[in-house]
Amino acid sequence: MTEQDRTTPILTIEELEHTYGRVTVLDDVSLDVDPGDVTAIIGPNGSGKTTLIRAIVGLHEPSGGTVRYCGPDATRPIGYLQQRPAFRPGQTVREALTFYAALVGETEADAVARLERVGLGAAADRNVEALSGGMTRLVGIAQATVGDPPLIVLDEPASGLDPGMSVRIFEVAEELTASGTAVLLSSHDLSLVERTADRVALLDDGSVARLGAPADVRAELGADSLLGAFESAITGDAGTVRVRGET
Repeated sequence: MTEQDRTTPILTIEELEHTYGRVTVLDDVSLDVDPGDVTAIIGPNGSGKTTLIRAIVGLHEPSGGTVRYCGPDATRPIGYLQQRPAFRPGQTVREALTFYAALVGETEADAVARLERVGLGAAADRNVEALSGGMTRLVGIAQATVGDPPLIVLDEPASGLDPGMSVRIFEVAEELTASGTAVLLSSHDLSLVERTADRVALLDDGSVARLGAPADVRAELGADSLLGAFESAITGDAGTVRVRGET
């Protein structure tokens, strides 16, 4: 990948809006995702993170605005890990990933190589039902890399995991960017986001409240941590779940 390729956004979101009936969930969201970067979407519960991700991967048709993939031609432009990945019961990890690999013309050997890349080569012959939550997420990330998509989107990849596995998930996300792959993820683990992300988009009430490198966001708000910046930037009580349509 050339330097010019690395400075051209791989995904451009412009003035995105999404409503459910009379309830506005996303309001004028604009964001670029650059190749070779980890971009993190953070925000309180109910701020629109998952709705934004689902619009990016094509699971929601936005009410307004645009989501444009600007990356290179690829068999699979965007790889996606949903919050709770699931695989067909009775299959081994190898069989599950080989199924997805075959859809894009890859082999069983390719599937195993992807498992090894996320540290699960030794678990290839384990049944998917026998995996821990963290291992299931790692298989999901391996599945998201099938076909070498230039953009990988991870929705809350470390949610509900123990600290050690959460660290491993973020390490894998960072490792994926070494070849120029862009990673876009959402997370509530602000310490790991601060350590890993090149750029953060802080959503509040469906809009982008702050956007930039973690250090720049901290400096702008006079905070000594991303958590402090988060608490300063959002409106209302950071511990309150946002319910759209409330007066």
